Amino acid sequence: MLDQLRDAIRLKHYAYRTEETYMQWIRRYILFHNKRHPKAMSNAEIEAFLTHLAVEGQVSASTQNQALSALLFLYREVLKLDIADIKAVRAKRPQ
Repeated sequence: MLDQLRDAIRLKHYAYRTEETYMQWIRRYILFHNKRHPKAMSNAEIEAFLTHLAVEGQVSASTQNQALSALLFLYREVLKLDIADIKAVRAKRPQ
């Protein structure tokens, strides 16, 4: 599946750094859910991962958005599943 992700990113001519970053976020997402296949997961698991990043990981809003973009790319472009209406706890933007 990660090879399919890499192929889809390259087909869309994304930057190499974007490819590396998306691969890293997808790996972290899979490991966070005990190596379950993303096709077996849906909105609830995405929300749990993003909430974990914001609450326990204390990541910035832009970092959380980057993780969300990677996951949306995976589900929409590689797995061809529609993911909408993500209701995760959002990281706070700096003032």
